[in-house]
Amino acid sequence: MGGNDTAMPAELQQGWRAAGLWADESLGQAMARAASERPHAELRFHGQEGERVTTLGQLHAEGLKLAGRLHRLGLRPGDVLAMQVPSGIENAIITQAAAALGCTLLQIVHIYGPHELAHILADSGARALIVPRRWRAIDYLERLARLPDLPALEHRIVLGGEAAEGLLALDSLPDGELPQVAHDPDALAVLLYTSGTTAAPKGVRHSSRSLLAELTAQGLGRTPDDWVLSPWPSGHIAGTLGVLGHALLGRPTILLEAWDPALAARLVDRFKVAQMSGTPFHLSGLMEAAERGGHDLGSFEQFLIGATTVPPALVAASEAAGIRCCRCYGSTEMPTISQCVPDDPLDKRLGTDGRPNPGVEVRIVDDAGQDLPTGAEGEVAARGSERFLGYTDPDLNAASFLPGGWFLTGDIGRIDAEGYLAITDRKKDIIIRGGENISSREVEELMLQVPGVRESAAIGAPDARLGERICAVVTLEDGAEVDVAAIDAAFRRIGVARQKTPELVIVVEEFPRTPSGKIQKAELRRELGASGRLALP
Repeated sequence: MGGNDTAMPAELQQGWRAAGLWADESLGQAMARAASERPHAELRFHGQEGERVTTLGQLHAEGLKLAGRLHRLGLRPGDVLAMQVPSGIENAIITQAAAALGCTLLQIVHIYGPHELAHILADSGARALIVPRRWRAIDYLERLARLPDLPALEHRIVLGGEAAEGLLALDSLPDGELPQVAHDPDALAVLLYTSGTTAAPKGVRHSSRSLLAELTAQGLGRTPDDWVLSPWPSGHIAGTLGVLGHALLGRPTILLEAWDPALAARLVDRFKVAQMSGTPFHLSGLMEAAERGGHDLGSFEQFLIGATTVPPALVAASEAAGIRCCRCYGSTEMPTISQCVPDDPLDKRLGTDGRPNPGVEVRIVDDAGQDLPTGAEGEVAARGSERFLGYTDPDLNAASFLPGGWFLTGDIGRIDAEGYLAITDRKKDIIIRGGENISSREVEELMLQVPGVRESAAIGAPDARLGERICAVVTLEDGAEVDVAAIDAAFRRIGVARQKTPELVIVVEEFPRTPSGKIQKAELRRELGASGRLALP
């Protein structure tokens, strides 16, 4: 591994062009084209101030105006423009401006405080940062004040018309002319940092080609006027693609400032939303809110679900409600590697993450990078038209690629005889009990069959004799009671190997989560390791 393993073979690139997945245009050029072809495509934003509505044509015009101001400020093509701006119209305008100017857009998730923010800004070499003054309980001015000296960061910009000393107000920047920009489809266009919890966030580099390929694949077979609802936060790859889907495809889009299942259920019913993606956390909340409020979710052509363990019972419940739930698999590095489609058999949508997307290839390899036979479990390696350029850290690239441009995902999976991929675990998310590796994901899926368990996270509890024992952290259905004896009895009924049965159970009211709804298992491990028990809500 290492060397130039990030490079893609020329014959693959030619094939992607022939299939229409790789376009010889930049994000800026593609946005201008979309704004010309579909200027009336609506973007609806729902936040603390209620509903705000704009169109693609209006957003593009505002973006060009802002690009001229930023150029007058001194930003040039290739410079990194960072923003920690929640999902919304301002976010969409800044996205348009960065693309028009040829800057690299760096979206940062809103929960990152001064420590993570300083690392990201230093690692990226960002020349400008845009933030709101305040959003919900977050005081962004206080965050800015706590940043260390960052020589590359020349401009600290605040949304609105007023700013404190040492800061710039975005709306008060003087107008400027936007010059002709040389657009390079292969240049770094978007930079995102994964929400690492055990190490510093990793910088993931995407080109115009990779992002356009992802969105082109998403749009295959879709009706352009179908509404899409995005519940994802800015800075998450799915949140970025929600904004870019409107900007590049002109698809009518609803953005939520924060996840609100009751509001989402009303909006799906009101606009007859055809597609949405989310985690089980999103889908279960949406279905419960729709039932309480009497809202119709029947407009969904599919609900793409992934990012964490997907309970088969939830997929089955969605089927009963008339929602075609389709599991999918991807990452910041490769947004959609595989997915089920509505016409797939129910057993495939229940038990697999679908077949590879157009332009994507998948292999299952061992620790030496050698292919494993059909049905065998190993690490998932993938390559395709949407694959990222590589990390900002060259050492990570050296450890993450096989020759031929194959990206080692760090996930464990298997491919069946019909080509369906099933993700079974994280390579490093294992519990080592007495020298035996136990899949935490398998334990979590088994725990969902224990009566009364709503959600479960399996982690290793430190043990002087065995190294680790299995600890199940759970949330429960109303009125339920679950202990180790109940879990043991359920696992015995299922017929599970004894060493996979949790030996410690901790009940919590709610889990710590990332902005995208994933359970923060590293936080659970820290709490358990520090005190021997969890001190969570």
